[in-house]
Amino acid sequence: MKRFYKTATAQAAADGGAVVLLDGRVLKTPAKQDTRLPTLGLAEAIAAEWAAQGAEIRPQDMPLMQLAATALDRLALDRSPAVADVVRYSGSDLLAYRAEFPPELVLRQQAEWQPLLDWFRERYDVAMNVTQSITAVPQPPELAERIKRVCETIDPLRLTALQTATNVCGSVVIALALLEGRVDAMGAFRIGYLDELHQAERWGEDEEAMARRQALQAELAAIERFISLL
Repeated sequence: MKRFYKTATAQAAADGGAVVLLDGRVLKTPAKQDTRLPTLGLAEAIAAEWAAQGAEIRPQDMPLMQLAATALDRLALDRSPAVADVVRYSGSDLLAYRAEFPPELVLRQQAEWQPLLDWFRERYDVAMNVTQSITAVPQPPELAERIKRVCETIDPLRLTALQTATNVCGSVVIALALLEGRVDAMGAFRIGYLDELHQAERWGEDEEAMARRQALQAELAAIERFISLL
């Protein structure tokens, strides 16, 4: 789509929060809703994404706008699919499945993953069962209930960030840690892709794999910034 505006700005809304403006008019989401946001900081950051566009608008270069639009157009109307998606990961979380070998990977997983699982247990009063088998490990029934309760009580914008981070990392534990500031984006990436990084260090990697990981790092960095601006 060709650029159809000259200026992109943000301003505080009279009824609270803030809006993004294109040529002085309130920006609409893809579902034709006003882009009303909880903070001026987030509105300004999204306006900057629009201002940075060239002659052609590239939605993939506006990750904050994509997160906000998902929250406003989908989750604000019906959060149940997002809740179900996040809860599903509680039964197959990456951090619940440990390697049996090589020894150095086993030690790295213990060093990187266990502290986060310990934090999760203390924070949510439920322990996640861990296995070294490829067979699915049963989790306590209350685990899914705890995750569901979190998803049902946070606002649509934070739920969007949580769902996206969960899918990127394959772990609701890592995503919650990012949402609550227990880890930063770089830490979330390192923990979530520990196995892959270990293999790359050991055997080398190709440009395609490197580009993929850089894209994932950028996505997590955008999620972290989105959360901080809320």
